[in-house]
Amino acid sequence: MATNAADESTARSTLRIGLIRICAVLSLLAGTVYIVWRWGWSMNLAHWWIAVPLVIAETYALIDGLLFAVTIWRMKVRGRAPVPREGATVDVFITTYNEPPELVARTAEAARDIRWPHETWILDDGARPEIRGIAERLGVGYLTRTSDWEGKARHAKAGNLNNALFQTSGEFLLILDADQIPEPEILDRMLGWFEDPEVALVQSPQWFSNVTDADPLGSQAPLFYGPVQQGKDGWNAAFFCGSNAVLRREALMQLGIAGYVEATEKAVRTSLVVSRRVLARAERGLRDDDHAATRQAVTTLRRAADEALSRLDSGEPVQVVSWDFQRAVDAASRSRVADDLDAIRADLAELASLTPQIEGDTQGVTFDDDALEQLAERDWSPLSAIERVAALLRAVDVDRSGEALPIMPVSSVSVTEDMETCMMLHSRGWKSVYHHEVLAKGLAPEDLGTMITQRLRWAQGTMQVLLKRNPLTLKGLRPGQRLSYFATMWSYLSGFAAVVFLAAPILYLLTGATPVSAWGGTFLVLFVPYFVLNQLLFAVVGYGVKTWRGQQYTLALFPVWIKALVTAAANVWFGRPLSFAVTRKSAATERPRFPARLIWPQLAFMTGLVLAAVTGILTLSFPGAVQIGIAGPVNPTGVVVNVLWAVYDLVVLSVIIRAAFYRAPETATLERVDSKEA
Repeated sequence: MATNAADESTARSTLRIGLIRICAVLSLLAGTVYIVWRWGWSMNLAHWWIAVPLVIAETYALIDGLLFAVTIWRMKVRGRAPVPREGATVDVFITTYNEPPELVARTAEAARDIRWPHETWILDDGARPEIRGIAERLGVGYLTRTSDWEGKARHAKAGNLNNALFQTSGEFLLILDADQIPEPEILDRMLGWFEDPEVALVQSPQWFSNVTDADPLGSQAPLFYGPVQQGKDGWNAAFFCGSNAVLRREALMQLGIAGYVEATEKAVRTSLVVSRRVLARAERGLRDDDHAATRQAVTTLRRAADEALSRLDSGEPVQVVSWDFQRAVDAASRSRVADDLDAIRADLAELASLTPQIEGDTQGVTFDDDALEQLAERDWSPLSAIERVAALLRAVDVDRSGEALPIMPVSSVSVTEDMETCMMLHSRGWKSVYHHEVLAKGLAPEDLGTMITQRLRWAQGTMQVLLKRNPLTLKGLRPGQRLSYFATMWSYLSGFAAVVFLAAPILYLLTGATPVSAWGGTFLVLFVPYFVLNQLLFAVVGYGVKTWRGQQYTLALFPVWIKALVTAAANVWFGRPLSFAVTRKSAATERPRFPARLIWPQLAFMTGLVLAAVTGILTLSFPGAVQIGIAGPVNPTGVVVNVLWAVYDLVVLSVIIRAAFYRAPETATLERVDSKEA
């Protein structure tokens, strides 16, 4: 009987994947035909300022659909995990900053009672005495930052995890947020996947107990914690989502060591390249009356820099190469510095402002490019050039003195440390698994303000990763993994397209701005099949899953997505910090206050859409009498299409109104720090 049931399940899964692929292909074909027609035959260039943005937004949506189709093309529906080997050691990490002590205690108690033998640790980034007392009372471990972190960058949750990694020793790590209450069997169900020695991560869904079936805040994300993660799993690209996940310590430590070595090699290589340029310029500037020994020293060091770079290219250890070159520089400096001490002092005094500044990057140490360029292009006296090269080599901070730990296994490049860490693990050849079983239950945001703060953090971190480590160019990723990561990043660019999709029907019905030159039968024949097939694809992919809420928030949170992209770009390109206030979750007994200041862009568009829809209906009902904004003959098809478009946009945006008044029904007041200044 069990075999028959398994066979039936496999057959249903195969049939479903087949239907998904058929719908995906048909949707993309219909979309491609429509977009080609839009670009080639239907743009009204008389109103190019809306016509061009609209067709670009539609093209963006088609590419988004293509990436979604790629993601779910190889959906992997896993069964039970293999039986885990006996004796596997596990550390359970509960990360907390300022969550209520009673919440931390409840999670710690449940974690302590997990059946598989393990050690439970509360990682208290707030160093609170009451949390230490809870740990002692429950008999679990307690860890806070060591003194090494004083005065250093803390890197939020990533720093908290890295600090704990170097104070514990379990082979595997179960990571839980302070509100995620684990089931006793969580490790029994997940550890078996690590029987494959190449698996570094097993992720299970995040599920929330304080969310109603209506879920107006869209917290459960059943499409992501289901078809999307299963689709990514098919490409070996299942994401680490920060909690309810088990990781292999060996994989994390290898990642940290590899990152440290790469960063050190990059810094040494950069200093060698600049040193070679400095020495070459000094060599060309030697005068005939310069000492022969000085000429020989500069030439020898320039050749030594060439040789050192060649040795790095051939794979020799960076420590050996840099040490040999440093010794050569020191020898030349000691033997010749007395001959031109005054010239050296003059050069150093004159160019003190050009001293290369070392920037503490979370992935290593880099040089300020402008300062290095000035150093390389400056005409140095021969002996000053030698001294400057020596300073460059000494400036390579091998010990990462600006960081509490020289090795950071969990990435701190972005405020979404989970995605970047997972992507780097995949680039190193490690595997991930998505285990589709709810094994921990947490608390979702209880009001719109908290939800927006949380989504902004996610989007900002994702954009940081895109701008710093583009998966399309990151070495080591396979094509399917590249597209899986890029699909998630691409989806956060939807804010600009959403503005166009909201503005277009308003502009047409109120001002007569016509982005499409053909609203007749050709438009309907090409657009309607594309739209219907696209919705059918979502219905098949999300069969049995409520996906509509996710589609609504893709459009309704457009100000959040735009802000995330702008602030992330400012952070990456100009060094501006990412910061926003911690949001307190209110108890359900408090009377909700309408947060108009948080959603004024959506309210403005909804007002415009209502006016536009009413105008369009009146125009159709009283031909010639009401024709506000529409110049020339009225195109009934165009008016109908845009009225329906406006109504659809209003239905989508209506979720933001429900969310504005929403409070979770259970009294589960919680303060959570989703993000601190980065």
